[in-house]
Amino acid sequence: MQYRFVATCLFGLEHLLGEEIDALGYKRLETIDGRVIFEGDIGAVARCNLWLRTAERVFILLGRWRATTFTELFDGTYALPWEEWVGKDDAFPVKGHSVKSALFSIPDCQSIVKKAAVKRLSDKYGISWFRETGVKYQIEFFILKDEVFMMIDTSGTALHKRGYRPQTLAAPLRETLAAALAKTARPREDVLFWDPFCGSATIPIEASLIMTNTAPGIGRGFAAEGFAAIPESAWKDAREEARSLINRDSKFEAYASDISEEALKNARSAISKAGMNDHIKLFNKNALEISTEGRRGTVVCNPPYGERLGTIEETEKLYRDMGKHFKTLDNWQIYIITSHEKFERLYGRKADKVRKLYNGMIPCYYYQFFRKDNKK
Repeated sequence: MQYRFVATCLFGLEHLLGEEIDALGYKRLETIDGRVIFEGDIGAVARCNLWLRTAERVFILLGRWRATTFTELFDGTYALPWEEWVGKDDAFPVKGHSVKSALFSIPDCQSIVKKAAVKRLSDKYGISWFRETGVKYQIEFFILKDEVFMMIDTSGTALHKRGYRPQTLAAPLRETLAAALAKTARPREDVLFWDPFCGSATIPIEASLIMTNTAPGIGRGFAAEGFAAIPESAWKDAREEARSLINRDSKFEAYASDISEEALKNARSAISKAGMNDHIKLFNKNALEISTEGRRGTVVCNPPYGERLGTIEETEKLYRDMGKHFKTLDNWQIYIITSHEKFERLYGRKADKVRKLYNGMIPCYYYQFFRKDNKK
């Protein structure tokens, strides 16, 4: 039996997420801002939660329809087969959001969806009161231009929380975005990968997970592991598959450096928890003093934006200094993410490619310098 799913992501990562879904063998149906709709068997719940590097969550899509009134919202929700998922004692809280739609009051929509789900389950089970002490099925609705998407969350804790980062530093970089940055930079075994503003080493860790073919969710649990409709064998098989596909012979090497001892302490713990000690060399070094050491290399970094760390003036001086120093790195490829729209002017070089991304709610630009003949 085939099911429909929705994988959500940060804006700008839809293409990468779609490619990951393709690689797992599932069929993409539609892509809209921040989400990819696809089709697969029930095993997709386990495999996608384990493997999707750029997804924030994976949902089961129960239905979609147009609704401009609360009656239409109620009727559409009531028509869905809730009893195929939610048991008599299970919890089924409701949350959601609405964009450019007639039904814009989230509390009112939540109330209507809850009432409709209760009515459907009450009619099917012949009971009028639900204890909601069992497995939690988080119902989530998304209304876009009057089209309702009704879903059940299978991930639980957001997928960017892999479980290896010990604590939140100032200005953290979400793991899913770090994976996208690393993947875009095309890491290779014969090219040194260096993040000279490593913070908690999220970018080098994600690059190492990619290069060792380690499933990013292999070390954590998911909400749907308790779902009665999903056999335990689906999770067992998915984890066995993930473990069998790890490339333990990878020669990939990454450097993670920073001038903050606090950052390095956190990075050391994160690298160890991620199991990437063999691939990441961590050390204290000023980003404006790094050198090629006679090797081929790629720099991928998330320097201070001036949003949360430092002042705008300090940040702009740093960008100028980076532009001057990174010229000394011969033909190394440079990938830099920042929210500063005038970064190229400060850096002193026009990027070969710029991609707009989001770091949480902060709009950013991923400046990519990879051509040897690039001029100012």
